[in-house]
Amino acid sequence: MNYISHSDAERAEMLESLGLQSVEELFEVVPRHVRFPELKLPKALSELEVTRLMTDLSGQNTNVLSHPCFLGAGAYRHYIPSVIGHLAGRAEFFTAYTPYQPEVSQGTLQAIYEFQTMMGELYNMEVANASMYDGASALAEAAIMAVNVTGRRKIIMPRTVHPDSRAVTRTYTEPQGITIEEYATVEEALEHLDDATAALLVQQPDFLGQLLDLQKLSDAAHAHKALFVVSAYPTAMGLIKPPGDFGADIVVGEGQPLGMALSFGGPYVGIFTCRNEYIRQLPGRIVGKALDKEGKQAYVLTLRTREQDIRRERATSNICTNEGLIALIVTIYLSAMGKQGLRQVAEQSYHKAHYAAAEIAKLPGYELAFDGPFFNEFVVRCKSAEAVEAVQKACREAGIIGGYSLSEVFDDMADCLLFCCTEMNTREEIDRLVAVLKAV
Repeated sequence: MNYISHSDAERAEMLESLGLQSVEELFEVVPRHVRFPELKLPKALSELEVTRLMTDLSGQNTNVLSHPCFLGAGAYRHYIPSVIGHLAGRAEFFTAYTPYQPEVSQGTLQAIYEFQTMMGELYNMEVANASMYDGASALAEAAIMAVNVTGRRKIIMPRTVHPDSRAVTRTYTEPQGITIEEYATVEEALEHLDDATAALLVQQPDFLGQLLDLQKLSDAAHAHKALFVVSAYPTAMGLIKPPGDFGADIVVGEGQPLGMALSFGGPYVGIFTCRNEYIRQLPGRIVGKALDKEGKQAYVLTLRTREQDIRRERATSNICTNEGLIALIVTIYLSAMGKQGLRQVAEQSYHKAHYAAAEIAKLPGYELAFDGPFFNEFVVRCKSAEAVEAVQKACREAGIIGGYSLSEVFDDMADCLLFCCTEMNTREEIDRLVAVLKAV
């Protein structure tokens, strides 16, 4: 069956209505040499040959399976239990789309419902939606939600929020006339809070790995009746107190560390949670649990405040869908790991990062850029910007991935590298990294 299953008679009728004799006439406006170019393609390969070729090409990549990785900066390599692939790859999940018909989508709806429950528990928040595109879009939606809740049109955030998240937030908000004020540090951001501020946006841990005093920030924002919005690394919640414990109004995050591979940057999944009092301003959708006419438990879409479902002027967001499959992966991951498993991942990431930081700090020509508490990322200051390039070159030659040059995003940190450790890094790998830095 053709993808467009029109009969010859139907096609002839459409051509006649257009005053044409053939389908080819539709394309005569396109120059013939463009329509029918001479393709200089190599000789066709068999499936066996293609497999061999692609395997050889992939072997040229520097990958985290065969190279120690100390690169974080928003995407993290954590262990992925094998059960995830077995369950998430099942056809009934893998081919599922938006569950508009609950009577035939109970499995998908229940999976999303469990995801929402887990996200609420993870961040100690009252409501979670069915997911956003990624962590950056979740933070942008949080800024817009804060404006809708407060009626104010100014957002304040420090530059220690992930640069991609800041860029996406500006892209979402500026066309709506929302003012985004960015400041170099959290302290400077606090100084500019006033009664016109809709929300204070921060990241925990921040982009430079530092752990913030969320209670201080929450109190400062609420003193001006602004919302307190936190973008939180979900894995860190296995070890540190969640933002909900400090009175956060909206908590978002990037779900990639919870069972997703790095995957060249996506697809990932955005986590979005808030206080129950703001549920009517929540972007996206919520799956709820109800009883059908026979008194049996059933799952349904209970709140859909997007443009496609209600009048545009009343919509909270124009997000078109949710990352259902990735949300399922997150749900399976947390179910498999459990509370203790997540805590062990967080503890190992924390201790290995602190071991690496302490060993690097002993080396001449290197020092930690900050002396505050951190989770699993830390900034190392080198002797110069040239030294940073030398370190990165030496790491590449040694088959080590990382660290991340902060000159990419901060002009005043051209002599700094951001390193990351997770439970996947062994002591031997860390010692190799230290030896490479020592030799530079």
